[in-house]
Amino acid sequence: MEKLKLEPTKHTLFEDLQAIVTGTLAVAMGVLFLKEAGLLTGGTTGLAILIHYSTGFNFGLTLFLTNLPFYLLAIAQMGWAFTLKTMLSVALVSLLTELIPNWLVIEGIDPLFASIGGGLLIGIGLLIVFRHQASLGGLNVLVLFIQERYGIRAGKLQMVLDSLIVIAGLWLVTPWLLAVSVLGAIVLNFVLTTNHKPGRYTGF
Repeated sequence: MEKLKLEPTKHTLFEDLQAIVTGTLAVAMGVLFLKEAGLLTGGTTGLAILIHYSTGFNFGLTLFLTNLPFYLLAIAQMGWAFTLKTMLSVALVSLLTELIPNWLVIEGIDPLFASIGGGLLIGIGLLIVFRHQASLGGLNVLVLFIQERYGIRAGKLQMVLDSLIVIAGLWLVTPWLLAVSVLGAIVLNFVLTTNHKPGRYTGF
């Protein structure tokens, strides 16, 4: 039997916007889980958490500022449409991570559950955003560019970089919380490695 060939379909503006809102909400919830449990994560989100833990500086603003240098790479290599959607995604995550605690109060959360649940939520959110030709800035831009240019799987490269960032936070958390944080980074990137492969998704 001849295989049915599906032609790539272009996302509408509405489809892109709903995906960005849905994806960033999932990411913000995952970040909230990690923060409430005192855990770390990778990417520019992880860097922002490290700065937040170390200085007490506003997390949402730190996340937004940390991503600014990577927009130049996004413009040069990925184009304006990708960059603008990425800037919107980063801005929404920065805003939602500050607003959600006003709407949802978590009185206690087990670190192991926060690690796995948070990793899954962030991974799913990133996957949704990626599939609409956007990212959450920072290392996401870099690994997506490398995947598009050199064919190196974004999930695997992101896993390596995320693990290094998490390990860099050893002086901020206990060895147990560090180990649980690494587990969360692995779970997050497992979602991406399993589901985000070149050529698999035909929307653009």
